[in-house]
Amino acid sequence: MKLARFALFLVAPALAFAQPAPKKTAESSTKLSRPKLVVGIIVDQMRYDYLYRFYNKYTEGGFKRMMRDGFNARNNHYHYAATITAPGHTHVYTGSAPAISGIVGNDWYDRASGQTLYCVGDSTVSSVGNSSSAGKMSPRNLQVTTVTDQLKVATQGRSKVIGVAMKDRGSILPAGHAANAAYWFDSKDGSWISSTFYMKDLPQWAKDFNALKLSDKYLTQAWETTLPINQYVESTVDDTPFENPLAGEPKAVFPHQAIASLGSKYEALRTSPFGDVLTKEMAVAALRGENLGRGTETDFLCVSFSSPDAIGHRFSPSSIEIEDEYLRLDKVMAELLNALDAQVGKGNYFTFLSADHGAADNPAYSMSLNLPGGFLEGKTVGAATDKALTDAFGPGKWVIGNANAQVYLNHDLLRDKKVKIADAAEVVKLALLKHPGILNVVNLHDVNSNTVPEYWLHFLRNVYHPKRSGDLLLITQPGWLEGYQKGGTSHGTLFNYDTHVPLVFYGWGIKPGETTRRTQIADIASTVSALLHILEPSGNIGNPVSEAIK
Repeated sequence: MKLARFALFLVAPALAFAQPAPKKTAESSTKLSRPKLVVGIIVDQMRYDYLYRFYNKYTEGGFKRMMRDGFNARNNHYHYAATITAPGHTHVYTGSAPAISGIVGNDWYDRASGQTLYCVGDSTVSSVGNSSSAGKMSPRNLQVTTVTDQLKVATQGRSKVIGVAMKDRGSILPAGHAANAAYWFDSKDGSWISSTFYMKDLPQWAKDFNALKLSDKYLTQAWETTLPINQYVESTVDDTPFENPLAGEPKAVFPHQAIASLGSKYEALRTSPFGDVLTKEMAVAALRGENLGRGTETDFLCVSFSSPDAIGHRFSPSSIEIEDEYLRLDKVMAELLNALDAQVGKGNYFTFLSADHGAADNPAYSMSLNLPGGFLEGKTVGAATDKALTDAFGPGKWVIGNANAQVYLNHDLLRDKKVKIADAAEVVKLALLKHPGILNVVNLHDVNSNTVPEYWLHFLRNVYHPKRSGDLLLITQPGWLEGYQKGGTSHGTLFNYDTHVPLVFYGWGIKPGETTRRTQIADIASTVSALLHILEPSGNIGNPVSEAIK
């Protein structure tokens, strides 16, 4: 038996050498496949239902093209209780949450300095492109990496990353720390600018674009409806009390005057569909000027359309203005996709569409339909908070800051008076629950002790950052807004009208289809990372939408 085994041992190597070599698999014999370009598209204040409410009037080449040929995650939500612009843009690209990233709002109260800090404010840098203070911005307040940063790391900086948006925060936070550049619109002179965080001087293509003076061109145009006004049956009639007129106009009705005749000149472009056209033109100029998608590595273009937010705040989701804005934005989207086809080639780029938050219906509109809603007076709530704490614990400046529906208590005074935060929270809660517009007051230091639905607990855990958040979070009744009695809308809550936003993946590597499985905003960066075969961002807590990947 031992001799037989020994003979087999001698023969086995010979048999192995005699066998044909295994065929190389496609994976081992070809270069790793990646798209030439990734384009992230964020629409500021795009509620999920806008994809379908205006669907029959969209063109075939814009939103419909992405939905038809892409993958539509139809049950996509925010995963934290701060549905605001800066956190929204941040967490699409980081896959993180305010509790980790530090971006808890557009601004927040800083206990160390006793001042309110702006999310991308940076006094150490200066404007590039003009001499205004609008360029004193950078991503330094963001405490985690973005998927765009990770792409830079994966390619040793060879990939190009560019951000474009009218809002500084809509450009800077998606582009990340390692971006080649972020550009935003300065209402002072109608130009596109950047900051010394990225560069010492604008590239020639950006100077040439500013020299076209497109802002001046759009200032002379009046805003008229795209279709005959009687066809806007998805919206209310044009003249309602649920809307605010533009500055300089007596009523919120079409046609709207030429932008130049309204207040604040270039600033008025933000509250018009021409702001979207201008953004698209700047994005296409960057696409061509930087030769994106034509190098040896994958490039990344981050585009955010800011005008829908300004229009929504002014006119409300039920307005003809919002409907017309989205019909026009659909055409802008088609033009952007066509430009990508021409620059990179259809099928060679990957893009995703989402939003930084949704929006509530105006409470007056809701109440006209006998739906729940109401208006909250911030001053009344603030006064009630101060009075409750003073009555319970004595005089003093108990509240030192308010931001993002959060109350910042005076910790020094609490220590001096030997008052526990939990006791102060209970006093405020009992006082504010007497107000019909307040549903709950949450102690952010001890989320599990709050009597809230289990479903909300992860929203609350994900929003609390120990160094930047307040102590108490006020939750309004569904359908209630602070202010806006004269019309318009806002956002910022953990209700579905603010959390449910579109998520459509389209292009290279995407398998057409859809899902109603619940996905979250944090999944976007994970999905992009998986498609690119790169490490996900440092604060990522999401998972890839695997159904979308071929």
